[in-house]
Amino acid sequence: MAGLISRTLTAPMLFLNFVLYIFILGFASWALNREFENQGVAGNIVTNDLTRFALVAGVVGIASILAGLHHLKSWSTDSHASASSSALIALLLTFLAFGVTCKEIHVGGPRSKRLKTLEAFLIITAFTQLLFVLMLHAESFSNRFRPGYNNGVTGPTNLNEPGHKHTHGAAVV
Repeated sequence: MAGLISRTLTAPMLFLNFVLYIFILGFASWALNREFENQGVAGNIVTNDLTRFALVAGVVGIASILAGLHHLKSWSTDSHASASSSALIALLLTFLAFGVTCKEIHVGGPRSKRLKTLEAFLIITAFTQLLFVLMLHAESFSNRFRPGYNNGVTGPTNLNEPGHKHTHGAAVV
């Protein structure tokens, strides 16, 4: 049942996270562009670090979305492993950007509306990515992703099953 619930929610959660990561990339790119043009962003001492961590989290988040889309299409143990691991890495980097966001809010000072919007999107994305990772890991409790699942391979998968020929490298005639 856990696999059924998480599969029905995987596509909308992927779409939501995709939109959130695109917004994060857009606002963080804007802030970085302002910094490169020496116009500066109305922020505090933490703003430069926030911009860089948000960009890295956004790019890795988009990569995890692509792995999630592949998993949604193939729905196998191999794609589950890659989607879970990339989603976990994206979650950890998003949590890092979330921590820097909390520090920037704590330090205070004048911040532009776009920078506050970036902070809000990072906070929201940290929780939605956490839900996505929990959904992917809930799938591992489904019978479909148990170690005995053979990804559609027909025939005996156990060496001790009847019908399995032990050739040990010899040619079968």
